[in-house]
Amino acid sequence: MQALGQDARIASAAMARASTADKNAALLAIAEAIEDHATELTRANGEDLAAARQQGLSGALLDRLELGGERIAAMAQGLREIAALADPIGEIANLVTRPSGIQVGRMRVPLGVIGIIYESRPNVTADAAGLCLKAGNATILRGGSEAIHSNKAIAGCVQQGLLQAGLPAESVQVVKTVDRAAVGALITMDRYVDVIVPRGGKSLIERVHREATVPVIKHLDGICHVYVDDCADRDKAIAIAYNAKTQRYGTCCTMETLLVARGIADRVLPTLAEQYAAAGVELRGCPETCALLDDCRPASEEDWNTEYLAPILSIRVVDGIDQAMEHIREHGSQHTDSIVTDDLGRAGRFLREVDSSSVMVNASTRFADGFEYGLGAEIGISTDKLHARGPVGLEGLTTQKFIVLGDGHVRQ
Repeated sequence: MQALGQDARIASAAMARASTADKNAALLAIAEAIEDHATELTRANGEDLAAARQQGLSGALLDRLELGGERIAAMAQGLREIAALADPIGEIANLVTRPSGIQVGRMRVPLGVIGIIYESRPNVTADAAGLCLKAGNATILRGGSEAIHSNKAIAGCVQQGLLQAGLPAESVQVVKTVDRAAVGALITMDRYVDVIVPRGGKSLIERVHREATVPVIKHLDGICHVYVDDCADRDKAIAIAYNAKTQRYGTCCTMETLLVARGIADRVLPTLAEQYAAAGVELRGCPETCALLDDCRPASEEDWNTEYLAPILSIRVVDGIDQAMEHIREHGSQHTDSIVTDDLGRAGRFLREVDSSSVMVNASTRFADGFEYGLGAEIGISTDKLHARGPVGLEGLTTQKFIVLGDGHVRQ
């Protein structure tokens, strides 16, 4: 791990001075390599899937792990989209002339070396490599043991593309050991690593947060809410609440708790319950919800604090927007929350008062995604308040430094 860190630190200097053209050439070459090696990637992923099934991994985890033809194509397309994004490095903002005559501004620069620790999804290897590369960083990737063969195969394509563009292969390195001690080493290598981004389960992120001596960009849970206001359009509310839960179960922006105003509950919940039942979603509700719906088991206090990542949904009937926001403050994870309403005043209150990294009006929480926000592929979603918040794209992988332009100026 020390050797990886040393190589990454050296490579980061080359990446910081790399031109936009060189970085884009590398991204396009990596995309082409991924497409050219699709058969090898599928074969490597097949080894991981076979081992995962033997270990009894859940359906949601298997879905995250699988790297079929569409996802391989999506990885390549994602890299091309990153290449098409504006390069933030070197951008100068807020340049002003001070009374002394000096000009003061801020220049956007790379973070340096980024360590990324993630589980299951092998496509993160390409996404993370691409974003870090475009932002001028070197990166050390430590994927989960369940995806080791897939990650190594993708890393081979990444390094092929880097070399083809004349950039150091060490700009993107994958940790090849599955020993958990590698994580402990990576998150304490503050001599070589500038920031850690953990992507995975709660236990992983809690461990990184607890043990890291390197700064961390993180989120712990995705306990996301949709609140259906009594001024909501019924059809919009049903469509949004259904999509937010069922479009995909295993993502951090999937709705886990549905809050419904008492004044509209009997007009939306029975229809939603039918749709959820058809999709195989188990419902757990407050007493009022259970009284309205036949096939709904009572929710426990633990349910309101649970990120299911599964076809399970908690439902609570509330007095109105104030009780809904109070519930979100008490049980939410500051990830993504949405209100469905036609009342502009309530929509504005929700946007201002809900303290989450993404707050939405009349939209499914499933839109909380770097691609959907126009950031290209994302490195993760941060619920921190310092440096980066929400989906972390290129700008979140950079920082700013003050620059001063003078012409022989001296301070009096």
